[in-house]
Amino acid sequence: MKKYQEIFNDLQEKIANQTYQSGDLLPTEKELQHIYSVSRDTVRKSLQLLTEQGLIQKVQGRGSQVIQQELLHFPVSGLTSYKELVASLSLDSKTHVRSLERLTVDQKMQTRTGFEVGTDIWRIMRTRTIDGQISVLDIDYLSCEVVPQMTKAIAEQSIYEYLEKELGLDIAYARKEITIQAMSEWERKVMENRDDYLVLIKSRVYLADTHQFQYTESEHKMDKFKFVDFARRKHGL
Repeated sequence: MKKYQEIFNDLQEKIANQTYQSGDLLPTEKELQHIYSVSRDTVRKSLQLLTEQGLIQKVQGRGSQVIQQELLHFPVSGLTSYKELVASLSLDSKTHVRSLERLTVDQKMQTRTGFEVGTDIWRIMRTRTIDGQISVLDIDYLSCEVVPQMTKAIAEQSIYEYLEKELGLDIAYARKEITIQAMSEWERKVMENRDDYLVLIKSRVYLADTHQFQYTESEHKMDKFKFVDFARRKHGL
C-alpha cells in the first residue's frame, strides 16, 4: 500500500473513533509531514482522499475541518423498500435505472440467484443517489412468471409498490446474507467513488405461498449507512 493511502487510512480511523471529532481541525500540512515523515505532496494526496470521501472540508485560512458524519439507519431484518426508507428518513434521494433486460437463467445464474434453470427473469440495475452522491447500487432479478411486465418508469419509482398495489402480490419474507467485500474497479466506476470496501446484502425474497420471485444484490457505501436490527430474547431455550 502506498504511503498516502496508509495516512488516509490512519486519519479515517481517527475520525471514525472520534480522535478527531466533528468540527475539529486536522493538524496542518506541515504538522502532518512531521508526524508521518513524508513529503507535502504525499500529505496533500491523503487529504484529497479524505475530502473525496466527504470526511473533511477545506476552510479558508484555517485548514482541513472534520465534517459531521450522519449515518443512515438501514433496517437489516425488515422488508422495507428503498422508497419507504427514503420517505421515513426524509432523504433527498434519486433513483437512476442504468439497465433493464430480460434474461433466461442458466446454470451459473441458478447458483447465484436460486431461480431454476430456464426461468425467464428481469434484471434491473439501479443506482441510488443521496444528497448528490451515489450511495447504493441495486441489482434486482424478478421472475417474469410473477412479474410479466416491467418498465424503467416502474423501476424508477417503487417496484414493491407496483407489485403490491398493481399486481396484488403478497410479499412475505426474505433470506438475507450480509458481507463486507472489496470494491471492484467496475463498482468504483459505477458508484463514482474510490472506496476500498462496501456492504453487500444478498436477498432471496418470497411470496406468502413460499414461491421465490426475487433475488437482489444491494451494495452500500460503508460511510453512509449504519445497519441496525432489533432482537428479542426467547426465554426457555
